[in-house]
Amino acid sequence: MAPKNKFTKEEMTEAALRVVRSRGTDGLTAKTLADELGTSTQPVFTAFGSMEGVRTAVCAAAIGIYDRYTAMGLQEHIPFLGVGKQYIRFAREEPELYRLLFLTKMSKSSAMQSMQHLQALVRPTLMCIYRITDEEADVYFRDLWLVVHSLAVLIVTGDCPWSDQQIAQILTSFSVSICKAIKEIPGFAAGSFDRDAVFCAMTGE
Repeated sequence: MAPKNKFTKEEMTEAALRVVRSRGTDGLTAKTLADELGTSTQPVFTAFGSMEGVRTAVCAAAIGIYDRYTAMGLQEHIPFLGVGKQYIRFAREEPELYRLLFLTKMSKSSAMQSMQHLQALVRPTLMCIYRITDEEADVYFRDLWLVVHSLAVLIVTGDCPWSDQQIAQILTSFSVSICKAIKEIPGFAAGSFDRDAVFCAMTGE
């Protein structure tokens, strides 16, 4: 009979998260996890069967942490702004977990899946606050989320030169621009507007 494992799977998953946070996803191996636990690799394989089992558990735990950030965003007065702020906050505070979930193939989640999930959650408040259709709300969220995602990636890769205050100003600028385009350019959300006519009107030509 195999000896009883002195660590629970939850404790081992927490240890694996610590390894990912300090070493990145490539640094998570049976040895580094065993070193973090102060044991041999045997308990790791006894509990999870393989490193694939460890990675699956770590991804699930990382999604749970990310979901808590999203939940905080949804509780804000303007939920669609809240989830954007929390997405960026997650990137800033948990860069390796962000990398794991959205910039690697290790996780079954993806940035696009996250965007679509959040889009469905905030669509009603977008429609209510801006008095726009569901199609217009989805275009607004998609375009602004692309900016949020780009900023988050810059933060995670260490290439973002802007403070939180400057990021808020950037998001406000894009928000105003997208909303104004939806409201004032017929066919903008559907992509059927006359681009040449719009740009000519803007330049006075």
